[in-house]
Amino acid sequence: MRTAVLLMAYGTPRTLDDVEAYFTHIRRGRRPSAEEVEALRERYRRIGGASPLREITEAQARGLQSALDRKASGRFRVYLAMKHSEPFVSDVAHQLVSEGWRQVVALVLAPHESRMIVDEYLEYAHPAFERAQDLDVRVVRSWYRNPGYLTALERRVRAALAAFANPRPEATEVLFTAHSLPERILEWNDPYPAQLRETAEALAGRLGLQRWRVCYQSAGHTPFPWLGPDVLEVLEELAAAGARQVLAVPVGFTADHLEVLYDLDVEAAERARALGLAFRRTESLNADPEFLDALADEVIRAAA
Repeated sequence: MRTAVLLMAYGTPRTLDDVEAYFTHIRRGRRPSAEEVEALRERYRRIGGASPLREITEAQARGLQSALDRKASGRFRVYLAMKHSEPFVSDVAHQLVSEGWRQVVALVLAPHESRMIVDEYLEYAHPAFERAQDLDVRVVRSWYRNPGYLTALERRVRAALAAFANPRPEATEVLFTAHSLPERILEWNDPYPAQLRETAEALAGRLGLQRWRVCYQSAGHTPFPWLGPDVLEVLEELAAAGARQVLAVPVGFTADHLEVLYDLDVEAAERARALGLAFRRTESLNADPEFLDALADEVIRAAA
């Protein structure tokens, strides 16, 4: 049986003119204020006017297709879909149904499972899949333990540590970061925090790290609380404790986009500089062949 792969990513506005529509879609149709739109546009201006996420996710889709072709020639076809920009998940899901696919493997480009991540993507695909008869949908809910994913991150941490003035691992505080989520996920025993911790522990063990912690970033500006500690707060704590070098490892992200290029490379870097900290972050996975080979293994396992 041939299998379609629904590869899902967050999406991004192509230009500054697209920011309002993109932001409105994130808010499920509730239009943001002009001030909120301008604040988001300014973040994109600070990273060059647009995020490279679209081009990167397209390269990831091509790389995943190549890896699948090597491992199982002719078996899989990858379809890229976005949660908040074109091509939308809902539209691609309808396309898969109209093309008559009988098996679909759904995979989100986020390694850790949460109802607020995986299930929200699937929610957009559900109306199309629900009306299809005898459609076998296999969902890869997480892949944070995948050895290829961990090895690709390990290489990046080693390279980043070696670039500091003092390259000894014990001289650097390593922060494993991921996107914060509302604290209410803890009420339903969401696996997200525990899986993040497992990823950090696995990497710390591989690297022999002594000084590391898990923290969060990019929390929403809402009245309700989000998971912490926030990376900016942790930088303050580390500076007060006498730390000199800090490495951010965004284990919850697979590509360069606003949360990496602005929240870490601009906002966190500026805070670190003001605190007198030497600050770096690891390179993103992007279209790394080893990483995409690992994703191909996840797809093949799910389709078996």
